[in-house]
Amino acid sequence: MRHSLSSLTRRAASVVRRSVLVPVFGATALLSACGSDSTAPNIPSNPAVETYAASLGVTIANMTRRSENLFVQDLVVGTGAEATSGRTVRVTYTGWLTNGNRFDTNVGGAAFSFTLGAGQVIQGWDQGVLGMKVGGKRKLVIGSALGYGNQGQGPIPANATLVFDVELLGVQ
Repeated sequence: MRHSLSSLTRRAASVVRRSVLVPVFGATALLSACGSDSTAPNIPSNPAVETYAASLGVTIANMTRRSENLFVQDLVVGTGAEATSGRTVRVTYTGWLTNGNRFDTNVGGAAFSFTLGAGQVIQGWDQGVLGMKVGGKRKLVIGSALGYGNQGQGPIPANATLVFDVELLGVQ
């Protein structure tokens, strides 16, 4: 079968676009390209290349990279006891999707307590709260591999990067 040069050029450009868009724009670009096909492949999020709503105040370049799926930024450095593995921590938090939609908060309510490093929370929290000191406030950007993975949870879609503001209230 003979193809014209312009036909081959269009076909090659299409392949290049697909191979570049998927890693750069992640699952969002792929899902847009696939339409509503529920058989789209499972592609974990990549916080380093996400686009964040301006209201979140996320600038990945200004954050500390703990892993390819966890970026942290101390907004206020605490002066109290340090959050270490095995200790129970009390926090307030607000969580957002990268588009700026808030999906959860306990600010104004009861503090949330968990044992750090015990797997009681998503891995991004176990790793992201580690080292905070009481009185500290930290922004966490968590890729889906350390969040809710390809299952999502409630209002959190599959393969979502999450943004949290966390304040450490106590360590026991």
